[in-house]
Amino acid sequence: MKKLGTLIFSIFFLLSANTFASEKLSIEKQLVGIVGAISGTVKTETRDLKPGDKIYLNETIFAGVGSGTQILLLDQSTFTVGEDSEVVMDTFIFDPATNDGKIVASVKQGSLKVISGLISKKNPDSLTVEVPEGTLGSRGTEFQTIVSKGKTDTLLIGPGKNNTLGMRPGAVLVGNKFGSTLLDNPYSVTSMTKGKAPGQAKKITKNQLKKFNKKMKALKVAKLSPTETKTERKQLRKELKKELKALGFEKEEIKTIIKQNIQKDKEKKVAIKAERAEKKKAQKAKAKAKKQKKKAKLDEGKKKGKKKKAKAKNKKGKKKKAKAEKKKGTKKKATKKKATKKKATKKKATKKKATKKKATKKKATKKKATKKKATKKKTTKKKAVKKKPAKKKKAVKKKAVKKKKVVKKKKKVVKKKPKKKIKKKVAKKRKIVKKKRAAKKKRAKKKRRKKK
Repeated sequence: MKKLGTLIFSIFFLLSANTFASEKLSIEKQLVGIVGAISGTVKTETRDLKPGDKIYLNETIFAGVGSGTQILLLDQSTFTVGEDSEVVMDTFIFDPATNDGKIVASVKQGSLKVISGLISKKNPDSLTVEVPEGTLGSRGTEFQTIVSKGKTDTLLIGPGKNNTLGMRPGAVLVGNKFGSTLLDNPYSVTSMTKGKAPGQAKKITKNQLKKFNKKMKALKVAKLSPTETKTERKQLRKELKKELKALGFEKEEIKTIIKQNIQKDKEKKVAIKAERAEKKKAQKAKAKAKKQKKKAKLDEGKKKGKKKKAKAKNKKGKKKKAKAEKKKGTKKKATKKKATKKKATKKKATKKKATKKKATKKKATKKKATKKKATKKKTTKKKAVKKKPAKKKKAVKKKAVKKKKVVKKKKKVVKKKPKKKIKKKVAKKRKIVKKKRAAKKKRAKKKRRKKK
């Protein structure tokens, strides 16, 4: 199958030389390329297309829903028309001797995938695709465009800047009168709408890539329709060989040309596979790096969280300690105050006791002094009475009796007075004791309230 596609491609490369050299065609019937593969219903304004049919200048190619075709141009470029599409080849100039020329195609709707050939290899700016919103300038590359209502999306497929075969890096200049955007990285995409400059180049998303692939689902690889039988394929080959012989090529030359084209196709496929493998490796490496970064970030976040928790715990511990120390300090102060109050009360009590003792001692000393004085008076009176004459003894005795009575009365009075004073002292002491007890009860109640 693949060999047939390359065979067809090589044949029409030879046919192009003949068209420019020997074949005399009008401008309307200028040969552009050949239909390499078809899926579904594809037609022009006048005919239905089949594999092997020729495509002429200014012919409009219509591909229906679920259909598609691949056209091999004379300069070895390939145009793959996707489903529900309308494509016109407006300009095709090619000199096979020098590979000079120019290609201009227009896409009115649908999708077109372009792989540039010899003209773009010689001059990268010689292939342009016109769309309703602007133009797409190919620079030796592979790209795809989708034209929808009021919008055109363009995808650069490759090759990349550091490809293994040393091929020129691909690029597409998407522009209009409002501005332009250069796509120079594989699988970068841009959108263009009416009345606005093209958007910035962005890396294609999975959903966007599915959309582009869906348009080319009917024709993924250049091959003949699966409905074609082996006999029909053989007949196509025979017809192609006849055309080559008619052009004046020998069998050996035909074989060498076909082999060269097959090798080129193989090299391109190998390069594409290598690029895809490199992209996959790069994507995997990026994914691994992203995962590692995420893990590192998570680890850092966990560490920060642990540090924050530790700091919060330390702060809480410090606050608790400070509160405990404050409570202890307040308790100590309270206990000190209580102790000082107790000491003061004790001192006052001791002072009162000392004053009371002193007072009692003074009173006792006074009583003793009065008693001594009374006894001295008595003794002096007795002595005086003894010295008086006997005549006056009776009178003296009477006076003495009277005095004794008076003294006895005084003694009674004197004895009664201290008893009253003692009772008063006892009463005062009891009052003091009661006050102390009441004060203790009040303190105990206050303590209970504070504890509560």
